[in-house]
Amino acid sequence: MSDAASGLASRALERLEFLTALESPSGDVTHLNVLRDALVTKWRELGLDVTVTPGVAGDHLVAQWTVDQSDGHLLFVTHYDTVWSVGELERQPFLIDGDVVSGPGVLDMKSGIVAIELALEELRAGGRTPSRTVRIVCIADEEVSSIDGRQVIEAAAEGAVGVLGMEPSHSDGDFKSGRRGVARLLLRVAGRASHSGLAAAEGISAIDELVDLLIDVRRNAPQSVDAAINIGRISGGTRANVVAGAAEAEVELRFSEPASEKALLALFDGLRVHRDGASLEVVTLSHRPAWPEDPNSWLTTLVVDAARVIGDDVSARPAGGAGDTNFTGSIGIPTLDGLGPRGDHPHAVGEYVLVSSLVSRVELLVTLLTSDFKLKN
Repeated sequence: MSDAASGLASRALERLEFLTALESPSGDVTHLNVLRDALVTKWRELGLDVTVTPGVAGDHLVAQWTVDQSDGHLLFVTHYDTVWSVGELERQPFLIDGDVVSGPGVLDMKSGIVAIELALEELRAGGRTPSRTVRIVCIADEEVSSIDGRQVIEAAAEGAVGVLGMEPSHSDGDFKSGRRGVARLLLRVAGRASHSGLAAAEGISAIDELVDLLIDVRRNAPQSVDAAINIGRISGGTRANVVAGAAEAEVELRFSEPASEKALLALFDGLRVHRDGASLEVVTLSHRPAWPEDPNSWLTTLVVDAARVIGDDVSARPAGGAGDTNFTGSIGIPTLDGLGPRGDHPHAVGEYVLVSSLVSRVELLVTLLTSDFKLKN
């Protein structure tokens, strides 16, 4: 590693350790606010204009480096919440072992935040300016489906010529050129409670109704290989001697193509109860639309070529999980995710990131931000 790369690695590790120490579980507004303030301070030191948008489960940040006469902006999508509860850092401390750095949230996705910060810092230190306006959106509820942050992302994406997601790359370093969509639905059934022995005929079992509805779901589910249904939770009733007056099921849908997405959602929209007096309510808890891969994406070609120029021989392929880039990719804005560093075990004990990959990603972002390539719609 050259002296310049070693210096960059040292700065990256210092910043990553600092951000990792600020534990930031989704929904824990008190702790999220501490990290929010640290990010705002750093970004304003970099000369970015920062806007803080209040959110139900934590505030969302939008930062911008405006370039005069710029034709549209390049949007970076990030988040600062993690899946880890406060105190996890004691069980999984921030550790550096050669090229491997482990700790809760280092991969997903605090190293991605560090990469874009250091790229902008490199530009400032060298007196350079991005080739076009740069905007960063960083939300507080990505790990809980971005229910509140989605609006901020979509607003920040208006007028963008391209979107780059700072989520981790595939474990082999490849970028993510598409994402499966996901929807979470709640099936809420109301029946009529009654004594199961003395007045069973007066009751309407919500549990029996829910079971029959779920059989309908299985019987009529789309047969497409990219469509998946998981019945993740069922609850209902009160006691064995009471006809259940209420029951519910939480269901997750996953889909790679808009046609499968439409078919799955139509299936649940079309459910009808079997028993007179029973009722069904289908509530959409969250929904990230499918983002199919565009095999002719100029943005993917641009980034992959730029990576290879700096010696990072990677490619791009779709990812199985959903993320915030689903919102932009699904509506046709050129989008590429996985520009965060290489590592493995996100959301799991042993989560780690490679220092060499973090340095490489900073170099890639600097190249992209200052390149003479003309991004196009």
